[in-house]
Amino acid sequence: MAEDVTGRPVRRRQARGEQRMAQILDAAAAVFARSGYEAATTNAIAAEAGVSPGSLYQFFTGKEAIATALAERFTAQMREAHARAFEGVDASALTLPELLDRVIDPIVAFNIANPGFKALFARPDMPAGLAEAARPIQEALFGRVLGIVADRAPDLAEPERTRTARVLIQVFQAMVPLVTGAPEAERGPLTTELKHVLGRYLAPLTS
Repeated sequence: MAEDVTGRPVRRRQARGEQRMAQILDAAAAVFARSGYEAATTNAIAAEAGVSPGSLYQFFTGKEAIATALAERFTAQMREAHARAFEGVDASALTLPELLDRVIDPIVAFNIANPGFKALFARPDMPAGLAEAARPIQEALFGRVLGIVADRAPDLAEPERTRTARVLIQVFQAMVPLVTGAPEAERGPLTTELKHVLGRYLAPLTS
């Protein structure tokens, strides 16, 4: 079809290309979650997406390029989850259970909705490109948790605040796979247990 002066056919091709890229990234997230990054192949991702390997290579040069694009998507979505969790929160004005509900629920929801996230960002051998993409969001998370600890426990010395924030993040990250890997009916109770664990750790420090 010839292009008209509005360029509409061009825009339609661009929209189809963007849709196909999103389709491939969705498929990659599913394959990474199911098989892990190392075992995943571009052929498996193409099959999951319902496209030929040749079509996949029209958009991505290989598995690492797909992973990098997916990491960028996850990072943007995680920033949104962190904004819902932390922005506008007056930690000193909430009870500890209220604070834990406000902060934990959006981040757990993100992890449940994005099972491929851990397959990329929890790898000990994360490629440099992915590590670089993850670093700003990890630093921002640490700063926000440290701010909550400072608000809830203003008498703690700075080294203890830092240590407390790191322990909270590590405990959360260790328990989230238990929640996300559970049957749907168990996720709510396990999330409650996660809050209990963090609350019991925080309560003596913030009383």
